[in-house]
Amino acid sequence: MLDRVFSLKGVLTTAGVLLAVLFAIGWMTREDPADKPYLRIVGGGFIFNYRVADAFYGFTAIVQRPLPTGSIVEASFEDPAGGAPHVVRQRIGGPEMTRFAMRSPPVRGVKASKPYQVAIRILDREERHVLWTHQTDFRSQLDDSVVPDQPLTIGPGYAKNPQAAPSTHN
Repeated sequence: MLDRVFSLKGVLTTAGVLLAVLFAIGWMTREDPADKPYLRIVGGGFIFNYRVADAFYGFTAIVQRPLPTGSIVEASFEDPAGGAPHVVRQRIGGPEMTRFAMRSPPVRGVKASKPYQVAIRILDREERHVLWTHQTDFRSQLDDSVVPDQPLTIGPGYAKNPQAAPSTHN
């Protein structure tokens, strides 16, 4: 009885039409990887390490589109003290590279709530072509006055620094 209602030819034709419609819908709604930016900044900000009298800022990025092997990511960090920007470069690329972080060298003169610019460029391996650029900024919630002039600790065991000013906190 079922063979009269559902013929093999009818079932195959219906399945083929349904498959073609689903394929067309998928094709029209897909995201082309070439339309995505190379990187997505997923985090960043300032780090104040008062124990070693260090302050820096940086970011973490996710690779959204495969980078050519040997590409160079260059980040230009604004100097809070007003000097020339700090330029940091890192060679990356290849399918295994999915996430990375970059940070500035130690900085001084950070003011709370002031935006500090970071310009990011991706260069090809020969440094002839700029593949991608991005501008962003980071703000600190604190001034760098929380960072002492001398490290409070020295060495791998965090031994007290004898040259550090005596602590006024208990």
